[in-house]
Amino acid sequence: MSISVKNIVKTYGTQRAVDGISFEIPSGEIVGFIGPNGAGKSTTMKIITGFLSDFEGEVLVNGIDVRQNPIEVKKSIGYLPEHNPLYLEMYVKEYLMFVAKIYGLNKDTEKIVDEIIKRVGLEKEVHKKISMLSKGYRQRVGLAAVLVHDPKVLILDEPTTGLDPNQLIEIRSLIEAEGKSKTIMLSTHIMQEVEAICDRVIIINNGKIVANDTAENIKKDKSLEEVFHELTQSQGE
Repeated sequence: MSISVKNIVKTYGTQRAVDGISFEIPSGEIVGFIGPNGAGKSTTMKIITGFLSDFEGEVLVNGIDVRQNPIEVKKSIGYLPEHNPLYLEMYVKEYLMFVAKIYGLNKDTEKIVDEIIKRVGLEKEVHKKISMLSKGYRQRVGLAAVLVHDPKVLILDEPTTGLDPNQLIEIRSLIEAEGKSKTIMLSTHIMQEVEAICDRVIIINNGKIVANDTAENIKKDKSLEEVFHELTQSQGE
């Protein structure tokens, strides 16, 4: 099992951002993690990736306990946060070489980086500063950075937010291609997105899991109409 989440709870003050949720994601599956804004998606992802350690419950990634060994977990995960953190004054290849060295890739580093650049379609942008790139290409740089150490698991938090229709299709295609060899957890509040690329959908609302099934089955569930209404509202924000 690539990801195992058991009864996790995360509280901020008096608010339970994540309220006793459990789920598993097996190897080689693309899972959409969907919910309205403020539902608990990003908090859950930060817990899984080891960036939040103050929580109740248990999380295992590739059999490793996130709380007990967060560094080893980070080595096996590629995590793209919602607000893609990039050094804008660095050149594309320079930045990716920098990230590779952080992960300790000293052998064939340039070859690995060049292969990733080609894989995500950055060849024409490679000698530009990141500040000169469109949002779509910045997202490609972010994806390249999380792929450079060849992680087994990708955690992608809202990777297509703010992209124009063409960029959105291109980034979805990249994610789908990576899903052929990796486990992917993809956060979004757009149901159409998970329908397009995900094997399964987990819906979270008010910190609780309210559905865990295929997109087709979930859309037939009349009890989720209120959640879908909230999703529609959040898409318009």
